[in-house]
Amino acid sequence: MDSYRPLPGTPIDDLDTPCLLVDLDAVEHNYAIVSDVYRDTVCKMRQHTKNIKSPILARKQIEAGGTVGGVCTAKLAEAEVMVESGIPDILIANQVASRDKIERLAALNRSGDVKVCVDNPKNVEQLSEIAHANGVVIGVLIEVDTSMSRAGVRSVDQGVELAKLADSLPGVTMLGVMSHQHLIEYTDEENRMFTGRKYIQRCLDVRAAIEEAGIPVEMVSSGESFSYDTAAAMPGVTEVEGGTYALMADRYGYLKEFETANKILTTIVSVRDGIAIGDVGMRAVSIPADAMPGVERTSGVTVDSMQEEHIVFRTDETTTLSVGDKVVLIPWYQDMMINRWDNYIAVRGGVVEAVWPIAGRGCFH
Repeated sequence: MDSYRPLPGTPIDDLDTPCLLVDLDAVEHNYAIVSDVYRDTVCKMRQHTKNIKSPILARKQIEAGGTVGGVCTAKLAEAEVMVESGIPDILIANQVASRDKIERLAALNRSGDVKVCVDNPKNVEQLSEIAHANGVVIGVLIEVDTSMSRAGVRSVDQGVELAKLADSLPGVTMLGVMSHQHLIEYTDEENRMFTGRKYIQRCLDVRAAIEEAGIPVEMVSSGESFSYDTAAAMPGVTEVEGGTYALMADRYGYLKEFETANKILTTIVSVRDGIAIGDVGMRAVSIPADAMPGVERTSGVTVDSMQEEHIVFRTDETTTLSVGDKVVLIPWYQDMMINRWDNYIAVRGGVVEAVWPIAGRGCFH
């Protein structure tokens, strides 16, 4: 575990490296946008904590406003962290299928309202059996596969049949439908909004069919960062599972209203003609092979390559880096990167304000 905890008031240039920074002005700006967008809408934000892994950051969005008052998680273990940290309203935006995990889910529902997504009759029946035996009721949402080609029902009829089953069993309550989608490549604003509407409508179609079958649908949990505004304007969507918007990354740079809040600080440890080596590598940044991090406010410096513990910068003829210089990196995508760190070093105005544990990191089980 990383035991480095710089004192409040420490300037960024004096920090040991590598370290993970969270810019408080930037994250508060992002949270204010969400609060404003969802202030007068039926639809609200349910922040996805797989991106931030931090109950502290999750509570800050809830306090800022525009949310359902809870969060969603990718894993049961992440849900346990959030409930134990005082956030009781959780949606696990995946399936919980093994008996031991369902037992844990049932136990967690004694401390919070922890809902889960389903797409399989046997899973619904096992949830019912275990929840009923434990004297709890677990809320379930039918996951609809709209674009990811992973979990989720593949047709409206499958969704209706699964909803009928859940509605008929003890220990579970049929709450609604859920979907997750992605924008493969940003081309322009019209395409971004069209893509969001197209995929979310597939989820709304399942909702309509379930309601036509006589089963009420309380929740439609859909949308994400790329469609956070599109989803809010679609009648019937009750909540959006946005995650990336909170800290941002270069991959989502087309959402220009949001600011990058998570950054990696590295120190130059070696230089030669046109090349500088920093003390952070893929183990800490966790990048796809073709997506290097960006460099903040350092013109003439680009990332050439990364190794396990080192980053290689190239400099042009107008820029010189020296041993001991600090360089700030902007992640291309932050989900996997955040999971590599124990702490955020929260900074404001160039100095440390706090150190926050990333309590949800490593929650694979």
